Amino acid sequence: MRFAFLVPPADYQIDWRWAFEPQAEALREAGASVEAVRWTSDEELTGYDLVLPLVAWGYHKEYPRWLAQLERWEQAGLRIVNPVPVLRWNGDKAYLAELGEKGIDTVPTLAFDALSDEHLADAREQFGTSELVVKPAISASAFGTHRLGAADRLPEEVRGWRMLVQPWLGNIISSGEYSLIFFDGAFSHCVSKVPRPGEFRVQPEWGGIIRRADPPEGSIDLALAALAAAPARTTYARVDLVVGNDGELLVIELELIEPALFMAEAPDSHPRFAAAVLAAAEQPLADR
Repeated sequence: MRFAFLVPPADYQIDWRWAFEPQAEALREAGASVEAVRWTSDEELTGYDLVLPLVAWGYHKEYPRWLAQLERWEQAGLRIVNPVPVLRWNGDKAYLAELGEKGIDTVPTLAFDALSDEHLADAREQFGTSELVVKPAISASAFGTHRLGAADRLPEEVRGWRMLVQPWLGNIISSGEYSLIFFDGAFSHCVSKVPRPGEFRVQPEWGGIIRRADPPEGSIDLALAALAAAPARTTYARVDLVVGNDGELLVIELELIEPALFMAEAPDSHPRFAAAVLAAAEQPLADR
C-alpha cells in the first residue's frame, strides 16, 4: 500500500521529523510505502491508498487555507484519516464547550471573539481566581498562549484575537499533562509531559520533559468519553488530560488532526498503529 503523510510547508521552522519518522517506520515495517507531501501543496493525492494528516503542522497559522484544502480533498473523494468531518470539527477549540455540555469533565473555558482586558476581569470573577491562561481558539504547540497573574494585562500580541480563557491550574508545574494515545478507538500508551523549570508550557518545542507513564486512574474512561463526542470514529487520537485545582482529571485538549503520538517513547506501539492504519485503508470508502 502507498500512503501520503501530510507534512509542513518548506519554510516551516520547527523540526517535525522526530514525530514523522517513528510513524513512517511503523508503516514501512508493515510493508507499506510512505511519502511525505506538503499539506499546502496542490498535488493531486488520488493515487494514494490513504492520506494521513498526521504531521500537517502549521495549519493553525493558515487556517482558511487549511479549510480550503479540506474542502478540496473531500470533494476529490480522497481516502483520508482521520476523516474530514473530524478534522474540520477538531481544528477549532470551541469543541471544548461541546464536551462540557455533554457532561465530560473539561478545563473550564470561556470563549471571546475579540479578547480585551474587560473580558479578563469577567473571567477572573467567573472562575474565582486571579490567575488565568489565555490561548487562541485555533492554535497548536502553545502558539499565542500566555499565563497571566493578578496584575497582568492582556498581551498586545493577542489583543482583539478570538481567544479562550481558562483558570490557571497549578498542578501543571508538578504533574504537567498526561497524553493518552488511542489507535482505532483502543488505548495504546500514555506519556507525561512536564514543563522544564521556569516554564509552564509542556510541549517539546518549549523544552517539555516527555516520559512514558502509566495512565492515571480513571483517565482511560474519561478519554474514551471525550473521543465518543467526535463526529466520526478515529483511526488515531491523543487525549490530553490535566489534574485540576480540586485534584480531578480534566480534558484540556482532544488532538485528532496532527498530534505527536510519542511512538519513540513506546516502541511497542508500532504494530498497533500500523494495524489501525492498514485497517482504515482496507475499509470500503462508504463505511468510513
